[in-house]
Amino acid sequence: MHSYTYLQPSAVSESAAGRTLALETSGGATPAGEVANPRFFHGFLTAPAAAAAALLTVADVAATRHYQPAASASLDPAVTADGDRLRMESFSGCCGVYARLDVLAPGLDGDDVGHGTTNVDINSPLRRALARIGGLDPLQLTVGPDELEFTTFDGRFVEKQVPLPGRWLRGFAEAQVLAADFTLRAEIPAPEAFAFLRTLPRPTLRSSARTTRWVVPVGGRTLRPTSRPSPDAVCLPGPERLPVLQQVLRHATAVRVYAPVRAESDAAAVAWEVQLPGMRLTLMLSQNASRGFSGEGGVLNDLATGAAADDADLVSALLAWEPRIDVAELSRQVGLPAERVRAALTVLGTSGQIGYDLAEEAHFHRHLPFSAGGAEARNPRLRGARALVAEGAVRLDGALARVGKGDHVHVVRADDAGRLSCTCLWWAKYRGGRGPCRHALAVSMVRDTTTRAAR
Repeated sequence: MHSYTYLQPSAVSESAAGRTLALETSGGATPAGEVANPRFFHGFLTAPAAAAAALLTVADVAATRHYQPAASASLDPAVTADGDRLRMESFSGCCGVYARLDVLAPGLDGDDVGHGTTNVDINSPLRRALARIGGLDPLQLTVGPDELEFTTFDGRFVEKQVPLPGRWLRGFAEAQVLAADFTLRAEIPAPEAFAFLRTLPRPTLRSSARTTRWVVPVGGRTLRPTSRPSPDAVCLPGPERLPVLQQVLRHATAVRVYAPVRAESDAAAVAWEVQLPGMRLTLMLSQNASRGFSGEGGVLNDLATGAAADDADLVSALLAWEPRIDVAELSRQVGLPAERVRAALTVLGTSGQIGYDLAEEAHFHRHLPFSAGGAEARNPRLRGARALVAEGAVRLDGALARVGKGDHVHVVRADDAGRLSCTCLWWAKYRGGRGPCRHALAVSMVRDTTTRAAR
């Protein structure tokens, strides 16, 4: 757990120069090193009403728990400055919804955007002030402390500390792995998207957003509900989580839906991207409302191999808050195949250093106060696999492997494509849908070590 302290509350304020949205920062990483309260931008938002509604949506996601709803304190969004844009990110309290607002260069008018990552204070008075912003009046934005003194609408408040939970960190890692496998499945006009969202059920304390629906894109104009999954259908897992987008759709120009291409009947994660003037708002839903992104296990295969961890050190030295990470260029610079660079990015993602932008089909860099070396402590299956290897509990036999000792032995089998399955209860329950079990991970580790030793 890491705590963040703000010099003063974020606020919408007013002076002779007009309105200002001042977002207070804390504990930021910058090219110059760690800064207590970094300053990343001062200028104007070109679409103030849309920006306020979108930021409020990101804050609403952070303040909501969809699975087993309960009152909880809102966690403050992480903000990354990439030199030409600002990215504001949050997860829901249950870690099953991820939101990101990208304020792009056309959405900003002012000083150069800095580089770095921090958290910004989002408090209740600020949320009320954001909800009141409308019209075409200019709105200044400052991200970081300002020497100017304003009189706020809602008064001043005491400094606070905000914990960044480990589940957010694991969620950042897993969400980017899932998103990298998504493709654009539908693009519909904003009015059609708004009308569709109004037909969705509202969450209740009893439902906990457990339903799964399927829709089929029709002619690029709308989404038609279907009673069963099909190759051209898109899954809406826990659709009760989508109506949070309604408040921002009145400012939207279009909505894009991204999902994996699959013909299976299983539920799948999905992402909705709202196109706004100079901005994009992305909302990503986990495979099921009872499953947070933090437990998906998509990073474990890359973490199990020693090569990926070594490669991550090389790749991380070349990252500098780029808005778009070019895998081919990184591959050329470090002298590694693109597949190994992607695996290294996955490893770096476990410390929150990597995100994925669906619209640009590219990774981007952020920096959170965690180290990649702490990934093992945050993944119990990885620890369990390493313990099995250390105990000598893995015995290879061609395509088969036996893992365990005494009466607790499981058989891990590799198919023709090299995919591993296991006889353990974890595999029987999830069939690989939440990443590999510890037995399959242990087999991967031993085979990787054997292969590297033979070179």
